[in-house]
Amino acid sequence: METPNYDLELALRARGYLRIAGVDEVGRGPLAGPVVAAAVVLNPDDIPEGLNDSKKLTPGRRDALERILQDRAEVSVAQASVAEIDRHNILRASHLAMERAVAALDPAPDFLLIDGNMIPRGLGLPSQAVVKGDSRSVSIAAASIAAKIWRDRVMVDLAQQHPGYGWETNAGYPSKQHREALQNLGVTPHHRRSFKPVHNILYQE
Repeated sequence: METPNYDLELALRARGYLRIAGVDEVGRGPLAGPVVAAAVVLNPDDIPEGLNDSKKLTPGRRDALERILQDRAEVSVAQASVAEIDRHNILRASHLAMERAVAALDPAPDFLLIDGNMIPRGLGLPSQAVVKGDSRSVSIAAASIAAKIWRDRVMVDLAQQHPGYGWETNAGYPSKQHREALQNLGVTPHHRRSFKPVHNILYQE
């Protein structure tokens, strides 16, 4: 199994880029809640062990690594709202979240390693898109962990306001419980109306 390393960052450092941020987002697929992005600048002399794609880590390991990152790295997390997802589209909204996370890093990074195959248009910094980046770069893996933990906490909070949808466990993804609750309890203000399962319930014949 491929595990992320620091090779991409070392190659960039050899070219003179010293403040390198990994950038990743979480939450494109859910029917509810914001899309969240994180930007993380690791200390090359103090990289936490065990960084990996957040989806490949147990919840306990994710939590532990997120706490370590808060202590030993520079972490910035930002979101785009459900309204922005519906107004633009999920891709553009995820890019807005990435742009906001990067903009909140101070001082600004020299270079960005971005998970995926597209570079958000509003970044204005030297950047490289890295397909499956959270399995290749520890900086991107760190960002995936920070974004996942932050978004899961948001969804737990929203679950307390809107019980029955199972957001505390499904994080807004279309699980069986969530889909049934949509039918039985209806659409909340936190549902993405532009997503077909929600749209279809709102505009049933």
